[in-house]
Parts: sequence; structure tokens; C-alpha cells
Amino acid sequence: MLEDFINALQNFRRNKTRTFLSLLGVIIGVASVIVITSMGQSSTKEIQATFGSSGLDLVQVSSGFMRRKRDAVTLTFDEAFREDLFNHIENVEKVWYKNTLSATLSYGDTSVTSSCTAVEPGYLEMCGLTLDYGEYFTVTDDVYGAQKVVLGSEVASALFPDGNAVGRTVLAVSSKVPFPFHVIGVLKEQTSGMESSTTGIYIPRGFYAKMIEPNPAASTIMVQATNPQYCTRIVTDVTAYAKEKSGTDGSVNVTSMQSFIEQMNSITKTLSLMLSGIAAISLLVGGIGIMNIMIVTVTERRQEIGIRKALGASPAAIRRQFLVESASITLLGGSLGILLGIAISFAVEYVKGQPFAIQMSACFVAFVFSVFVGIFFGLNPASRAAKLDPVEALAG
Repeated sequence: MLEDFINALQNFRRNKTRTFLSLLGVIIGVASVIVITSMGQSSTKEIQATFGSSGLDLVQVSSGFMRRKRDAVTLTFDEAFREDLFNHIENVEKVWYKNTLSATLSYGDTSVTSSCTAVEPGYLEMCGLTLDYGEYFTVTDDVYGAQKVVLGSEVASALFPDGNAVGRTVLAVSSKVPFPFHVIGVLKEQTSGMESSTTGIYIPRGFYAKMIEPNPAASTIMVQATNPQYCTRIVTDVTAYAKEKSGTDGSVNVTSMQSFIEQMNSITKTLSLMLSGIAAISLLVGGIGIMNIMIVTVTERRQEIGIRKALGASPAAIRRQFLVESASITLLGGSLGILLGIAISFAVEYVKGQPFAIQMSACFVAFVFSVFVGIFFGLNPASRAAKLDPVEALAG
């Protein structure tokens, strides 16, 4: 077989143009599969990087638009509901309550309007929001309803261009009611899935309950799972529990970043698989081209085949010779296609600023498939060569 492989390489050298045209279809097919799977893998990594690793263990619950029924019950996100979630939903680490309102912060002649979130102590740390400088809220701040605020990086830069925000007092106006707040921290700009580290304004929920709305129901619930892998199950369980408790569908909206990323990954994989299947068609087209060229090669080398048979070569040896030659074309084409696909993937992802990612399994499958195509489409020409009569071959 090694001798057949060497002879195949020598034949390729004698017919450079024909060999290049034979390789072209295989190279394009393999490279297309590599590029498509690489782009899909890269997009998946980019999605995960965009949302960050924090927040993957959180499930968000908010009021929905339920279809009213005579016996339907309106759900209230009070402390009793928080306790019910702990008792009825498995794999729950903690349940966080928060309230959101619009507020305008002023300092001197500068004002900024943004979303203000009243949160419980420990919530910002749990979300992975890191402080650039300053400190977080404490349990004492929440209990006594301290008038303290943590600012996002952009809000702090707009109000305090000199960069020294901590220790200063800003005036917050919500629903035309002004409240002074003492700035205790500024968040570092970063990627966080559930909260904004740039435009966010955060105050203790204890202050919200004391000065804005006594004994408030939460506008949003954040259910923290014991492990991110349970988020999809928690989404299903909370939805079912809310339906049972309210007596109607749509009483709550339940979402999680983990389930969203899983859905996006599923869509990306499906698209990549579909496009890879389309790209593989070019491999089949290349295989047909190889078969046609091998048939021409058998016709041109009839005398060589006749001489080999006259010297005692068996039909199996003749068949193996042309199969090895056909497989060698696709083996070489598959190797060049993988290199070309990796190079194109790197170039495209570098230009787009996406993380470079290559699926080695896709490279292996594309390579093996290309060799299989060469063997499959080489069978017919090889069988024709093996069946040639040596007398007719020498005569012809």
C-alpha cells in the first residue's frame, strides 16, 4: 500500500492541473465546515462573555399579564410569598426582593436621570458587581433605612467629573419628592447579566420601605439557585407553582440567564449543524469530480493496467492501487482544507473581535468524511480498472 501511495503522489506531480482541480472541491468543502462550526463556537463564547459568569445562578420573577378568571387570585410578592417559594421550590439558595423606580440625581448644576433599584444587603455582591472604591450596604443600613446610595460608574462620572464621589451628598427626586443621599460607593465598570454597573443607582430597600412605600411588595424577585444547572428546573417549578396559586396562566413572568444562554446555544448549534450539512454537499460534488477524473485516469492508463496484469498483478492489487490514489487526493485535500478553514476562521474572528474557537471534533469528522468520499467515489473507477481484460488493455 505504501508503494501505491508513492505512485499516487508521482502521478499527482505529473498531472498538476488535474490534481489541483480534484483537490479544490474537497478543500472548499472541508474548509467551509471548519469555518461554520468555528463561527458557531465563537458566537457561543461571545454570548457567554457578554453576559459574564455572574448571574447564571439567578431566576428572575416579575408580575405577568394573566388572563383574568372569576376565581383567579392576584399574586403579591410579600414576605409570605418569599417563604412559600422556599417551602415549595427545590434547590433554592436564597430569594432576593427588590423594587425599581425612576429617579433624578442632582449635584450642583448637574443632574442624571436613571433607574434606581432598592436592594437588600448582599445583593450587589451576589450579582458580582465590584466596587471601584467605597463600600457596600450593610444590614444596619437596611434595618434603619439609611439614606445611602451606590452609583454606577457612568452616573458617578457625570455627577463628579473629578472622580471623588464617596462622601458627598446628592439629591434624589422620585415622584416629585426629594431625598438627600450620602454616596458610599462607586461600581467598577464590568459585565454583569442582571444589573448595570454603569447606569445603575442602588439604595437600601429598608429606606424604600420606610420612606417611599411602607411594607412594600417587591416589584421583582431574584431566586438564587444552589447551582446554575438547576435554573431551568426552577423556572418550570416557579411557573407551575404560580399557576397553581393564582389559578390562571401568565400570573408571573419567569426568566433566567442560564436558560436564555442554553436556548441561544441550542439555536447556534442547530444553525451550525444545518449549514455544515449544506457545506458537506460541496464535498459530495467534489467526490463526483474525483470519480470522473479517476475514470479518465483509468482510460488513459489502460496499457499500464494491462502490463501489470500480464506480469501477474491480481484484480485486488489493481483495485487497491486506484482506491489508494483516489483516497490520497481527498486525504491531501482534507488536510489542506482544515488548514485553510482554521486560517479563515482566525482571520474572520480577529476582524470581528470575537474569541477564536475551533471544534477539533468538527475537524476530525470533516477529514474522515473527505477520505470516505474519496474511497466511495473511487470504487467505481477502481472496479473498472480491476475488471479490464489484459489483452484488450494492451491492445487499446
